[in-house]
Amino acid sequence: MGLRHVQVQTDSHIAIQLVEGAGERHPHLALVSEVRRLLALDWQVEVIHVFREGNVVADYLASLGHSRPPGFHFVDTQCPVLNYWLLFDCMGVSTPRLVCND
Repeated sequence: MGLRHVQVQTDSHIAIQLVEGAGERHPHLALVSEVRRLLALDWQVEVIHVFREGNVVADYLASLGHSRPPGFHFVDTQCPVLNYWLLFDCMGVSTPRLVCND
């Protein structure tokens, strides 16, 4: 796509640690290695942590992808749930995180 500066957001601290080099014996090392290869291409990529409430669209897509086999998958642009979350994201609506203090 010709992008030169990319920011990757994830709600997983573990994913960031794996991409940065931890866990050389992880069961998904092939996938982690492919992500590392992509990050090393000729572009500037910043990988940052965000809470899942900060990017509900990505959280929804990750959940959707988790239920499918590895590989590329295209999401129908007419997906009502995705359109709902995209609208909320465009409007800047956030979802609260409920925390139980024991």
